Amino acid sequence: MNNFCVDVGYKSINHEGEILCGDHVDIVEAEDGDKIIVLADGLGSGVKASILSTLTSKIISTMMAEGLELEDCVETIAATLPICSVRGVAYSTFTIIHIIDNRRAQIIQFDNPHVILLRDNAVCEYPKKELNIGNKKIYESNVDLQENDIFIAMSDGCPHAGIGQSYNFGWKVEDIGEFMSEISHVGFTAKTLSTILIDEVFKLYGGMPGDDATACVIRIIRREPMNILFGSPVNKDDDNRMLSLFFAKEGKHIVCGGTTSTICAKYLNKPIKMSLNYENTDIPPTAEIEGVDLVTEGVITIDRVLKYAKDYLKDNTLYEEWGYRKDGASKIARLLFEEATDINFYVGKAINPAHQNPDLPINFSIKMNLVEELSKCLREMGKRVTVSYF
Repeated sequence: MNNFCVDVGYKSINHEGEILCGDHVDIVEAEDGDKIIVLADGLGSGVKASILSTLTSKIISTMMAEGLELEDCVETIAATLPICSVRGVAYSTFTIIHIIDNRRAQIIQFDNPHVILLRDNAVCEYPKKELNIGNKKIYESNVDLQENDIFIAMSDGCPHAGIGQSYNFGWKVEDIGEFMSEISHVGFTAKTLSTILIDEVFKLYGGMPGDDATACVIRIIRREPMNILFGSPVNKDDDNRMLSLFFAKEGKHIVCGGTTSTICAKYLNKPIKMSLNYENTDIPPTAEIEGVDLVTEGVITIDRVLKYAKDYLKDNTLYEEWGYRKDGASKIARLLFEEATDINFYVGKAINPAHQNPDLPINFSIKMNLVEELSKCLREMGKRVTVSYF
């Protein structure tokens, strides 16, 4: 196992007039740490397509995670999918990207647009071997991974965008590759890259998609640890122990909370430089302590980060709000969502007397819930999260 890890993000839009999306993405981590990402596109659109794609992606990802052969997966799908009463066939296309030991990607493609590989910010061709499994023409590829490789899988709703409008024959896969290569060097997360691509697809459809469209992006990145200190310990005698563990950890260090920053400054024997510059009137200003990468207020700031995290996992509509602003919540969001792969929370369980005011909507349980919910969101993003309480 090397020091690489996988950043996966996807976004879908529904066919105009449909409540459900006919595409489905499933991500499973096997016991050995390998990741299996499946993007399935069900026949047609709406409820039937959603059922077909969901079954397909769930069956393939689960079976492959258990180590079963591709032939068995395809035969199981053929025997399991319900038959469409209108067309008389059970049909779902699929793309499988199996990340093995963070060293190699096995790509298996059936009737979806071919996966785009961006390497060194340019489209990179990779070999494809044609297989015939269950009377289906399937392409298999094996690619040795390099740092910053980007794989872009998509349903056919993406290259169909703009047919008869912006383009005579749609937005070709080659054009999509060129479009994405121009922004690949920026360092956007997989989720943001998929959002940018689908937003462009939506525009090309004139805001009325003629098909379900899904983009799933996979980035190969190096592990980046991040450490967050939030709250002071219940036992005052544990201050030094908590802080020594916190600062001994590799990676950037974020300190949240007024009392927390005070004990941190005392431990480091450095002054706190306060700021009265409100970058965002809703979020208290940040501060500075030499030896700490970011110092912010506590509960209000973390609550806003949680709001951004929940949105990030859905439609990522608030990206422009946290992606560029300089307030504490936006800075933490960028560090956690865009940079960090391994996140260590050090949470003090001391009750802040200021929070016991009945006129304030803040209490101890809210603080603990914030940590639990944010940790859950970060895990859903694919981050490794550990939480230590003091």
